[in-house]
Amino acid sequence: MKPVTERRWTVREHDRETAERIARELSVDPFLARLLVNRGMADGAAAGRFLSSSLSDVSDPFLLKGMSEAVARLCVARTRGETVCVYGDYDVDGVTATALLIRFFRAVGIHCFFHIPNRFEEGYGLSEDGLRKVAERARVVVSVDCGVTAVAEAELCVSLGLDLIITDHHTPGPILPNACAVINPHQSGCSYPFKSLAGVGVAFNLMVALRGRLREEGTFVGGNEPNLREYLDLVALGTIADVVPLVGENRIFVKFGLRELTSASRVGVKALKDVAGVTGAVGCGAVGFRLAPRLNAAGRLEDATRGVELLLENELSRAATIAAELDASNAERQTIERQILADALARVQENPAMGGRKSIVLASDAWHSGVIGIVASRMVDLFHRPTVLIALQEGVGRGSGRSIPGFHLYDALDACAEHLVKFGGHRYAAGLSIDESTLESFVARFEEVSAGLLSADDLMPVLRVDAELSPHEVTAELADAVSLLEPFGAGNPEPLFVLRGMEIVQRWPIRGNHLKIRLAAAGRTFDAIGFNLAEKGAELSGAVAIAFTLGWNEWNGRKTLQLNLRDITNSGQVLDVC
Repeated sequence: MKPVTERRWTVREHDRETAERIARELSVDPFLARLLVNRGMADGAAAGRFLSSSLSDVSDPFLLKGMSEAVARLCVARTRGETVCVYGDYDVDGVTATALLIRFFRAVGIHCFFHIPNRFEEGYGLSEDGLRKVAERARVVVSVDCGVTAVAEAELCVSLGLDLIITDHHTPGPILPNACAVINPHQSGCSYPFKSLAGVGVAFNLMVALRGRLREEGTFVGGNEPNLREYLDLVALGTIADVVPLVGENRIFVKFGLRELTSASRVGVKALKDVAGVTGAVGCGAVGFRLAPRLNAAGRLEDATRGVELLLENELSRAATIAAELDASNAERQTIERQILADALARVQENPAMGGRKSIVLASDAWHSGVIGIVASRMVDLFHRPTVLIALQEGVGRGSGRSIPGFHLYDALDACAEHLVKFGGHRYAAGLSIDESTLESFVARFEEVSAGLLSADDLMPVLRVDAELSPHEVTAELADAVSLLEPFGAGNPEPLFVLRGMEIVQRWPIRGNHLKIRLAAAGRTFDAIGFNLAEKGAELSGAVAIAFTLGWNEWNGRKTLQLNLRDITNSGQVLDVC
């Protein structure tokens, strides 16, 4: 099996009549209207909300099934002086959700502490060991980013005298846990209109609802009401890191949360930005590639509590110390990741039996279970196949899976359930545990499911192009129009364009497998950079076609338009219409 280097380019077919109507109703550029239609806007009202979205557009949190019961129980806990434990997960979504609720509970006078499971001792989510520890100190447990499949653990809470409130966004199982309240937009009977919240988004809704109820009860007479906008930095961190669709309410949370991250009023966030070298306006890229990996590092290698402690810290020197520790853990994680990736690549490329497979499942007792999820994502990028990597230890495997469009990973694992001890997740990412004795049968069954669902076309990555342009249409004004669609991410991708008949007139050496070139056509020249495209670009001569996004390059106080290459090929590339 070889890495996939070719990509199929398809042009999004838009409804011209709808685009023209949106342009008229909103008095916006027709090309911007086309981009809005490409993002699912059916009329001017929807497009207007997209462009001018505000926090007032977020739905009533009490539409979430279970919210009234959860708020009522927390109000009782506050009145009685009962202690509440926030029981989180060890990824960035869980860490930020935990810090968010702890900060808010403290602000409104709820006695609380947090528990983040050690992934190597307790595993994912609610566990018997963890709950028994919590029961020694708490009367109420609020789970964040976990718990919706914890049926047995919920019964344990009953026997321990713990009232359990579950907040989660993962796919529920056939039976919901017996809890005081279950808040999950995916559960049957939930009328909350937006279903794609991250775990921290569900926790934020709980906070909004609780503040509203406390306000009704006259709690904030002295003007001490918490400003919920100040918590959006945490919501943005967790939402971006969990790669949920940046549409609807997620896009609103991230839009305003990025502003909070830029101002960095939170001591821990400032320290995290300092060690990551993040300055100026914070975008999704800085979160996804610089801030989130450092916040995530401790949970992957050791104990995620340091990430929560950083976000709760109010003293700058202590925050700087914790941030430095997380930065060191991230460097160690990167080293381990490179080692596992090299091993996984060798196994795939040197095994002839892998050549015809539509899935990748690999296991090793030399792999670190905290890092395999990142490597699985990298394998998907390289081979464009659903991938599950499993770290084995003493006959037990812990696995992480990542998927591709058209393949629902959770459903696929459900079809393999008889070979697994436990699994959970969603369409594109999932975790599992497995006995080593059933590993071989799981590999065979997962490949059977993959082969039944995936065609040859599914195994070729698709670049969905918004429009083919002529050189004179690539302007600063177009870049400004594109910026109105930010923030970009899963579900709201950065607009992708195509230019044909471009000539490479200059090449610059650049470290790594990256391509930096100057292109010319029709009297215009453009600087372009393409990550991991050096080998492909070196093979091309004459007229080329490029797929690119628009960006800016700032150097020595000068700002120039730059094309960020997603692919480069000969000008004969055929564009399908989708």
